[in-house]
Amino acid sequence: MNIINKTINLGNGQLITVETGKLAKQTDGSVVVKQGDTMLLATVVAAKDAKEGIDFMPLSVDYREKFSSAGRFPGGFRKREARPSDEEILVARLIDRALRPLFPKNYHAEVFVNVELISADREKQVLPDALAGLAASAALSVSDIPWNGPISEVRVGRIDGEFKINPTVTELKESDIDMMVAATIDNILMVEGDMNEISEEEMLQAIKFAHDEIKIHCQAQLEMAEAKGVTVKRQYNHEAEPNPELFKKLENAVKDKIYDIAKSALSKHERTGKFEAVKQEFIDSLETAEGTEEINFNLIHEYFHDIEKEVVRNLILTERIRLDGRKLNQIRPIWCEIDYLPGAHGSAIFTRGETQSLSTVTLGSPLDVQTIDRPLEQGKSAFLLHYNFPPFSTGDAKPYRGTGRREIGHGNLAHRAISKVLPEKEDNPYTIRIVSDILESNGSSSMATVCAGTLALMDTGVKIKKPVSGIAMGLITDKSGKYAVLSDILGDEDHLGDMDFKVTGTVDGITACQMDIKVDGLSYEILANALQQAKEGRAHILKEMLKTISEPRAEYKSHVPGIISLLIPSDMIGAVIGPGGKVIQEIQKNTETTITIEEFDGYGNVVIMGPTQKSIAAAKNHIKGITAVPEVGEVYHGKVKSIKEFGAFVEILPGKDGLLHISEICHNRTKNVEDVLKEGQEIDVKVVGIDPKTKKLKLSRKALIPKPPREEKVETDGNKSE
Repeated sequence: MNIINKTINLGNGQLITVETGKLAKQTDGSVVVKQGDTMLLATVVAAKDAKEGIDFMPLSVDYREKFSSAGRFPGGFRKREARPSDEEILVARLIDRALRPLFPKNYHAEVFVNVELISADREKQVLPDALAGLAASAALSVSDIPWNGPISEVRVGRIDGEFKINPTVTELKESDIDMMVAATIDNILMVEGDMNEISEEEMLQAIKFAHDEIKIHCQAQLEMAEAKGVTVKRQYNHEAEPNPELFKKLENAVKDKIYDIAKSALSKHERTGKFEAVKQEFIDSLETAEGTEEINFNLIHEYFHDIEKEVVRNLILTERIRLDGRKLNQIRPIWCEIDYLPGAHGSAIFTRGETQSLSTVTLGSPLDVQTIDRPLEQGKSAFLLHYNFPPFSTGDAKPYRGTGRREIGHGNLAHRAISKVLPEKEDNPYTIRIVSDILESNGSSSMATVCAGTLALMDTGVKIKKPVSGIAMGLITDKSGKYAVLSDILGDEDHLGDMDFKVTGTVDGITACQMDIKVDGLSYEILANALQQAKEGRAHILKEMLKTISEPRAEYKSHVPGIISLLIPSDMIGAVIGPGGKVIQEIQKNTETTITIEEFDGYGNVVIMGPTQKSIAAAKNHIKGITAVPEVGEVYHGKVKSIKEFGAFVEILPGKDGLLHISEICHNRTKNVEDVLKEGQEIDVKVVGIDPKTKKLKLSRKALIPKPPREEKVETDGNKSE
């Protein structure tokens, strides 16, 4: 075996090793990346030829975490890994977005990249997602697949003011930045993460810090490829031979028409329709021409796209005119509405130009939390955000087949943005779910989700710390150094541009970002200018949002379930639950409430959720009764549970009763208990003692009854005496 190893020193005794030549040798490229006891196996296989009719890069990236890597069984009935989790899909997207731009434009063979967590470091808490991009890139680098890498991805955090590469799970909890950065030796490719309201300058510093580390990773991969002898990539020819004559003919026929349409400030569908009509007109002219050879429609579509891209980009760079007629920094018209859906706990519509989100908020109990079950992470999340992108939002006539990877990625970005301003757990016992349904889309529906979600939270009455807004930005550059930063980009501007980045934040700083850079040599100066323009755009959008609702409602709506929490001693949790859950189930049934108990720090946190305050109060009083400790001298309102010859047993608190001896019922002598008391009768009693051995309660009723005066006796001599 020709085993090759490279070591990367992260500092502080942390080493990353990259090894090839031992595992999965029938692939085009495979590596094992190891840090501590965390190990990732990355493999890459490519088809030799492209399928017929393919004019795009068919790249598939999968990331999977084996539960056996941490010595755990998968949850669920089947006890085996099934479809990828949302978290695995998010990591796969991070890898994909960094790799995809570096494949040659005309390379169309299917490529499959698989990264698997095969060993997890539970002790050192090494996060595997920070190594996944490096592993995928290294596998490509040691293969002969055409690719313009290498790249690497790292996580950058900031703990106590100091930046750190790939912090541990524990360190990340103390970090005010959690950002993934992907880059080549020369250029930043992708940035995604969340932050605790940091400034634009701090974000740039974090990116630069990450890039310095990535350069070291890339150099190690180049050396590994050289050591393996990978100097020449495979040959390919996946496209038809170029036809300069056809291109020139098409350009002469359509360029001016495209220019006129691009300057007309039309709506999305009008503009698309006119572009298609121009292209079809040219195709029709070819079909009617005598002696025309067979038409290559694929080349016409490709050339038309290239001409359209050139015209639109030049229009923006030279004349500063955008497709919809706006200025470069101008935001599309915004209108908002709250409380649109009377049945929801909170709702909002946010519309910006031709992009619209209808978002709802639902408040639930702790039973509604999302369970997290990963090899290295188990827990619960009390905040959920789901993003739906049905085909009708773009006018497409096709079925909606459920949640796709794009929807998971966009929803995660909005989740990161809003989670930073949610109230602390002690101030909000509810589980919160936001659902964003995109009803129209032409540019950054994820940012519309952030805005609509924020408005819906305030409409619900959730006391968020600050409102959050978001904006999608674009960039167009040329080789001369001229550039244009576009605020609130359209879908076409995203497609035709060199960078799209989304930034969310409050008035005090950035809470989340997502950036994809498609051009080489982007300077930090341009990036700084773009971030500053984004800050101004966010402020404008936030100002428009706050015209609709400026702060959270003072009270929840009447149909929002009530919820309270109380602490009980941990040794009383069993008494509240009862054998087999009998007690707590009975309380829930009788009061129509939902009750959850979570133990921490020697206490049980009891959360009670119910349809009315009366039902909640009833459940609360019942639980308080169970957990209360009877005190000598205290008076209790109890119920006679059973009657004996020697007295009655009276329940003074739920599950706690005491003996009311026959001698303690009345001041007068009681011959028969049933002459005074009946089962089920409610009476007041006083605790007069607790048996030190049996801990049984001694009760008295007569202690609460005024003592009757003694009867006077008359002496025979007529004198009164006592």
